[in-house]
Amino acid sequence: MIEGHNYIGGEVSAKGVTIFSTFDPKTNKETGWQFYEATKTEIDDAVRLAEEAFKTYKHFSGKRKAEFLRAIAGEIEALGDELIDVYVKESGLPVGRAMGERGRTIGQLRAFATLLEEGSWVEATIDTAIPHREPLPKVDIRKMLFPIGPIAVFGASNFPLAFSTAGGDTASALAAGCPVIVKSHPLHAGTGELVAGAIATAARKTEMPKGVFSNLNSRGIEVGKHLVMHPKVKGVGFTGSMNGGMALYKLAAARKEPIPVFAEMGSVNPVVVLPSALEENGAEWASKYAGSIMLGAGQFCTNPGLILGIKGSSLDEFITTLGTEISKLEPNCMLHPNIHENYEKGKKEIVEQNGVRVVSQNNGSVAPNHGRQAVLTVDGANFLNNPKLHQEVFGPFSMVVQCETAQELTQVLHALEGQLTGTLLGNTADLRKYEEVVEALKGRVGRIIFNGVPTGVEVCPAMHHGGPFPATTDSRFTSVGESAIKRWVRPISFQGWPQELLPEELKNENPLGIMRNVNGTYSKQEI
Repeated sequence: MIEGHNYIGGEVSAKGVTIFSTFDPKTNKETGWQFYEATKTEIDDAVRLAEEAFKTYKHFSGKRKAEFLRAIAGEIEALGDELIDVYVKESGLPVGRAMGERGRTIGQLRAFATLLEEGSWVEATIDTAIPHREPLPKVDIRKMLFPIGPIAVFGASNFPLAFSTAGGDTASALAAGCPVIVKSHPLHAGTGELVAGAIATAARKTEMPKGVFSNLNSRGIEVGKHLVMHPKVKGVGFTGSMNGGMALYKLAAARKEPIPVFAEMGSVNPVVVLPSALEENGAEWASKYAGSIMLGAGQFCTNPGLILGIKGSSLDEFITTLGTEISKLEPNCMLHPNIHENYEKGKKEIVEQNGVRVVSQNNGSVAPNHGRQAVLTVDGANFLNNPKLHQEVFGPFSMVVQCETAQELTQVLHALEGQLTGTLLGNTADLRKYEEVVEALKGRVGRIIFNGVPTGVEVCPAMHHGGPFPATTDSRFTSVGESAIKRWVRPISFQGWPQELLPEELKNENPLGIMRNVNGTYSKQEI
């Protein structure tokens, strides 16, 4: 049952007077569930409890934290159809998407549990002493990663499960040993409440410290601002708009003690269509990309919003086919009326720019909040001269840039801001022939794809879901995959430390049996 309460250290709380509701975009009506926005006192209580929990939680073994994460996964599963029903009602997304995202969320939690059980993620590095070294003795130095403290996580609008309350940011921070305070997204506060309850139950069953997790409701920006500015919060995870991410980034930088903000803020995910792809499989790629553009109503951070090619009859045919194929697909419901409105405004602004031509645009009658898809095209010169054309339009939208030459295509890639993904369609010979294009694309993205679509982000150790600014605030880190844990830790070196007081990971006998770097050689052996 949805009650609209906050979770403060696992206990429900509703001290505020500001109340808001979530919205069902398919029926175009409020859901009827009401939520109490967290008060300043509740925020402070959540952070205080998190700070207290950190004193013990940071010392928990990997095995014990893994038990907690697996318990969370189990409790989310136990929510059954109720979670799916609330998710669908608050997001307008279909049941299949809800079930898939639930599976991904549970899979992430269990993947981090496995990482913790294995243990080598701490990067234990040991340089033993050489007391008789000349001209100076070498001291014993040992290093590993440690959690940084309470983390504020901001739920994402477009992924009510996988990037929200128990999503990748929360799972990775808890895995690192950091308590988490979630600022629940107002578009799916009910979904967040159910998941928060599951986490609270898991924490209680596995005897976690009381403040290891809290979930705060908020419809505006004040709760988030207060959370980021709180001196006891040590890091921030955010997935959302450029404006929202940069606002948090600036707040965190302005603190007396600045803290890291790991924000994912959007991407147009350029796709370079090389000549061989058009000649060999142009129609097939057009059909695949029509589906990719429409997937999830275009509300993925990896939506292919920009397609680049070299002018010619093959590109003309590809553009025509793409327009035809996307016009066959039914518009999908977007997440909220405000998101739908912003999409229509952004699309209209691009359509009105000089040199832009509409290839295909759904102008028919659709249900409320359904995004009408559009494919536009423009030549390379106009694109280079108009920065407005470089910006993301969040929805079922893509623009094909027709370049005169490979050199102009390279210039277009250099002119783009940082992106999450970049895709190349072609063959091996093309990759060699257009080496400058390939290098230009690599310089702008965090993940480079060959002969595929960017939508769909595999959760695995090799995945990097990040990119140069403004795709993310720090391109060295990923928000997907086990390496996401590295955002919430820092290295500490122990010099000349007594063996009996070293962390288990750094002791000579290697009691955990983890892989370590000992004097430059990786080994699980004792010293």
